[in-house]
Amino acid sequence: MTAYLRARLVTSLSVFWQLLRITVPVMLIVRLAEELGLIALMAPALSPVMAVVGLPPEAGLVWLATLTVGIYGGLGALPLLADLPLSVAQISILSAMMLIAHALPIEQAIVRKAGASFWATGALRFGTAVLYGAIVSAISGATGWLAGPAETGLLRAMAPADADWIEWLISSAASLAITFAIIVGLIVLLDLMERSGITRRLTQALQPVLRVSGLSADMAPVTTVGVLLGLTYGGGLIIKEARERDFTPKARVLALSWISLSHSLIEDTGVVLAIGADLWVVLAGRVLLTLLLVRLLATLMDALPRAVRWLAV
Repeated sequence: MTAYLRARLVTSLSVFWQLLRITVPVMLIVRLAEELGLIALMAPALSPVMAVVGLPPEAGLVWLATLTVGIYGGLGALPLLADLPLSVAQISILSAMMLIAHALPIEQAIVRKAGASFWATGALRFGTAVLYGAIVSAISGATGWLAGPAETGLLRAMAPADADWIEWLISSAASLAITFAIIVGLIVLLDLMERSGITRRLTQALQPVLRVSGLSADMAPVTTVGVLLGLTYGGGLIIKEARERDFTPKARVLALSWISLSHSLIEDTGVVLAIGADLWVVLAGRVLLTLLLVRLLATLMDALPRAVRWLAV
């Protein structure tokens, strides 16, 4: 047991180090921008997009960090929202948008290498994030679903907006310690799921769903890996398999569109649940929308074969 925990700890430290390299610079940049008044200047420029999804302008800066750097970059900017009266729906909307569209420069480069257009899949992720945010916001506004106040204690612990630099450093260190504990828990959970066969059963359960969306049977297994574990894994497998097997451009585009919109369902979903997002919004609804959009994309490519040339590389 000691050896097992030590091995998981080493893995967690490796992941955490990668996180620190991303998160800490973003946290410092956001803090400096706040001190210099740049946040107040930038927020109005982002307000139109955020208004569409029912979020305050400051949330746009969090999503901007997510789009360019990644999930953990967005987490580094989350303290900007700590003192705002956010609802559970708003936290869930922002979290879902972060999950759908993040690290676009890096991840869409992988997608392009695997066989789909960088710009088309990037636009698909951005547009889907805004569309989904608007849908959830409209449903919440009409029904009161998830309209209760969100628990922002963790956001305040990450870095209080009115703290001086010493307080900010202390609270930031505490938030990173909490994040490390979450990572350790996720690493152990993923390993136990793998050892117990749960991951294999989830993979088998997902494959019929993927085929309903229009994916071919031979693409479903490698797509499932990306959906569960991440775009890097799934895209890498598709690159490898494409060299060994004759996948059609349409098959690659559909598989990569699926992975682009819904990937790392276990790890990334666990991260945003820790900040108060609703499971139905960030997981069930996101996967359902992905299924519908990929099915629509498959139908479009069947009706307009020329579209395959626009979307593939």
